[in-house]
Amino acid sequence: MFDLSGKAALVTGASGGIGGAIARALHGAGAKVLLAGTKADKLAALKEALGERAAVATADLGDPAAAETLIKAADERFGQLDILVNNAGLTKDGLAMRMKDEDWAKVIEVDLTAGFRLARAALRGMMKRRWGRIIGIGSVVGSTGNPGQANYAAAKAGMIGMTKALAAEVASRGITVNCVAPGFIATAMTETLSVEQKTKLETAIPMGRQGTPDEVAACVLFLASEESRYVTGHTLHVNGGLAML
Repeated sequence: MFDLSGKAALVTGASGGIGGAIARALHGAGAKVLLAGTKADKLAALKEALGERAAVATADLGDPAAAETLIKAADERFGQLDILVNNAGLTKDGLAMRMKDEDWAKVIEVDLTAGFRLARAALRGMMKRRWGRIIGIGSVVGSTGNPGQANYAAAKAGMIGMTKALAAEVASRGITVNCVAPGFIATAMTETLSVEQKTKLETAIPMGRQGTPDEVAACVLFLASEESRYVTGHTLHVNGGLAML
């Protein structure tokens, strides 16, 4: 079950906690994985840890040309791209009345528009082969909203809508498009929170704890597999019951 032998995957934001876990899960299931991100040292360390069937491509998804470059790199390195995981993202938080236009635009560009560009470029080969998996990493705030994150919430909500539209367009070609929406996940970002902040956060979660990157990666692995072939246009929420959607 969940055998990805012979498949090639691209994971953006692979230098982060969730991205790294996704890359390890796909690679562990037999996939060839192109690790993309901006932090070359972390990508190199992950590649070394994975060993064979892993490659690195540094890219800044704020650059409109980066998407085509990454898909071309995957094609050249592996011969084709079967699985695209749009995990890269950033935040520039602030109250809406004080949010600068550039902070709004940057988050939308990297967290939403870049994912569309990557999907558009990847679909060409997937359509020809009549098989493909596109998986976006969203967020619980894309469904619930969050004060101080109008830009981030808008981008993640946009990813859900984009996922549904793309799924409807390509379902007849054997391609599925889905989204995984994590809640609060224990990563380097949440490690900066105080004990008081973590306690308050965790009491709001019915399971009483933060999730782990591996728990998110397991959901991505399912959606990347042949076993998920009848699931498309879906958002899989991984939030410990924080928002039961």
